[in-house]
Amino acid sequence: MFSRFDPFRELERSAGRAWAPYGRPAVPLDAVRRGDEVIMAFDLPGNDHDQIDVTVEKNVLTLTANRPSFFADDDEVLARERRRGEVKRQIVLSDELDGDAARAEYADGVLVVRVPLAERAKPHRVAIVVGEPSAEDAGASSN
Repeated sequence: MFSRFDPFRELERSAGRAWAPYGRPAVPLDAVRRGDEVIMAFDLPGNDHDQIDVTVEKNVLTLTANRPSFFADDDEVLARERRRGEVKRQIVLSDELDGDAARAEYADGVLVVRVPLAERAKPHRVAIVVGEPSAEDAGASSN
């Protein structure tokens, strides 16, 4: 059976499970395939890099971040709309991606995760042998 490479199939499936109340994702995501890698950008405003953790285990990329509270204990809260505390987002990576080689960069409140295409999924040239088919091949086609 042939299978078309589609790294976003699992991204879309897992995105449906990550929506927060009010129809907004807990950690908004943009994702593209560019060349031989998938690039994902996550919005994490208000986080320092040491408050963010990215892991890959069994083709599941997990992003966890802890947004500190803005309020002091004795504050009279007038509005509370920004998310705080721990946020988590999981993305199921296609088997065609090399999660072990993922790398992440963080700047200006945006975490960019790059996951390269696995070597086995990259296009490659198939050698053509010139000559007579082997006995096994010839026997299989004559039946």
